[in-house]
Amino acid sequence: MPTGDSKEPDVTLSLATAPDFDDLTDNEDEIDEYSTALDVEAQLLCSLLWAPAESAKRAVAALTSADFYRPVNAALFTAISELVDAGKPHNSAHVFTTLQQEGRTSGHLGKQLTKALTDITTIGVPSVELEHNIAAVLTQAYRRGFREAARSLAQAAEELPEDQLFEHLLSIGRERRAASQRLAAIREGRA
Repeated sequence: MPTGDSKEPDVTLSLATAPDFDDLTDNEDEIDEYSTALDVEAQLLCSLLWAPAESAKRAVAALTSADFYRPVNAALFTAISELVDAGKPHNSAHVFTTLQQEGRTSGHLGKQLTKALTDITTIGVPSVELEHNIAAVLTQAYRRGFREAARSLAQAAEELPEDQLFEHLLSIGRERRAASQRLAAIREGRA
């Protein structure tokens, strides 16, 4: 207890003012950062599911599964694009049927695909937004490519022989330039 003559402030905490340890570690109140409705990849897939055949053909020609960050979205894009390329209906029912026929709806991964397909189908993104969603997905892939390039350069600096470092840098630069040109073509409507 401080005395009246003490020049030091009272720094004792009562139990009522000390934060409860559970308050600092409670995971129940964490915000789930992922939302299908806000995911541009999911929005693209939704608009693609509802797109007319010609629009869908342009979309699958402009994108690859590597443009998708979430593996489940990449797998659904691949399934949709295979249907589009074959000239078959590419709506959610046909995608699901195709996944079933290929044995891809069972087990953990099958449940992920089925749930993602259901979520994507019901977010309500119209097919008229397809072109904008293509550009948005490519923009994200473009930025991700720079993060991957930085990691690759850092790893190369540690592991590659010196005589290979510059060529590695040039190959990354060529790949990034091609990605930039691809994005520009999509944005300008040339692709």
